[in-house]
Amino acid sequence: MDERVLVKECLKGSSIAQKELFDKFAPKMMFVCLRYMGEQTEAEDVLQEAFIKVFRSLPKYQFEGSFEGWIRRIVVNSCLDAIRKNKQFMNDHSLESVEYKLSTSEGAIDQLYAEDLLKLIKQMPPGYQAVFNLFAIEGYSHKEIAELLGISEETSKSQYYRARAYMKNCLEKLTFER
Repeated sequence: MDERVLVKECLKGSSIAQKELFDKFAPKMMFVCLRYMGEQTEAEDVLQEAFIKVFRSLPKYQFEGSFEGWIRRIVVNSCLDAIRKNKQFMNDHSLESVEYKLSTSEGAIDQLYAEDLLKLIKQMPPGYQAVFNLFAIEGYSHKEIAELLGISEETSKSQYYRARAYMKNCLEKLTFER
């Protein structure tokens, strides 16, 4: 069923269309939730909450831009809501305290498969996960991240650099073990 028709049928209350919409987008959105939440059960809970928001917000959808992108934004915001509600961010740290841990070579990350990257992201502390996902994967600026998460721009940058250092450390351990 065409997305436009699917949305219109959902708005009419068709449970068949609602199930089709969920089945079509839930697998991709679950991957998004897993990147942010880390734990399978947390990700499933957030996914469910996000789709409730999607269905409630359908009357506001203007059929402009990507429908999948519209859903993704709701899912990401639901993940961020859950993180803000359940987890604390680390205090502000200066960038100088973490920059020494980084190198300019990030080629190893490019070689990882998506599932390996997801495993590494899931192991990160919650603050690192959120900022890394928003900056490196979703493409938000540190200013936008700070506004979304209610933290300072400096904390966003610090969390991102710490996440990169964490990834670098994990990659070095993997390379050394092989």
